[in-house]
Amino acid sequence: MNKLAIWVLRAGIFGTFAGHGTLALMGNEKWLPYLELVGISGSIAFKVMFIIGIIDWVVALSVILRPSKYILMYAFIWALCTALVRPLSGEPWLAFVERGANWAAPLALYFTLYPIKERLVNIVNNR
Repeated sequence: MNKLAIWVLRAGIFGTFAGHGTLALMGNEKWLPYLELVGISGSIAFKVMFIIGIIDWVVALSVILRPSKYILMYAFIWALCTALVRPLSGEPWLAFVERGANWAAPLALYFTLYPIKERLVNIVNNR
């Protein structure tokens, strides 16, 4: 894949995680229903948001500086779960659909930087 496309994906992932990380560090009250859905409420929710904000910023910086397969897989899973929590908390399914790029970009970059063929060869060679 072309290096410019890889950098566009990296920039998109950075923007997603830096933006959400900043909102989490600011204690976004709109996210309280999502945390309550998984059993986190009250003042603890804001502390958890702060931790989420730090982690999101670590992901954002990591993807810009040196994206690892583990960070990209975490970014994919986290973004997928946070998109899914919206309809599960009562929002329309469109709230999940419109966040498709949040989880698809880390997955696309993962498969671009770590192609399946190379992973299969590594599995076979390590037997």
